[in-house]
Amino acid sequence: MSLTVSTDLLEKAQRDDVDDQAFVDCIRESLPYAWSLISGLAARLRESDAEFEDNLVPPPDEQARGQLLRAMASDAMRATLERHFGIRLAFQNCHRVAVFRPGADAAYADFVTPRAQLLNQSPELVDC
Repeated sequence: MSLTVSTDLLEKAQRDDVDDQAFVDCIRESLPYAWSLISGLAARLRESDAEFEDNLVPPPDEQARGQLLRAMASDAMRATLERHFGIRLAFQNCHRVAVFRPGADAAYADFVTPRAQLLNQSPELVDC
């Protein structure tokens, strides 16, 4: 299961749309490792002049890796996190998450190229 959804939130979703904040809260509570990583990168980006910040450290265990993969694989979660933090997300391998400033289109385009993906490969990450 990707998210732990409260009965109240599920009932609300069955009746009507759910606002971003309720979904953000669900993501934060359900996927604490992914939330911590993405929110930390967003905070680093706000404090820097860089076009993007990224993570190069693999998750500490399979549970954390699963959380990150679930967050990044869901279009709804990614879009909501992007709106919440005011960033654009990108993902390589099983752990390299990057957050980009709005308008950092060239840096984002470079990060998501096949060349960048190939250059980010390493033998120890083949089964991640």
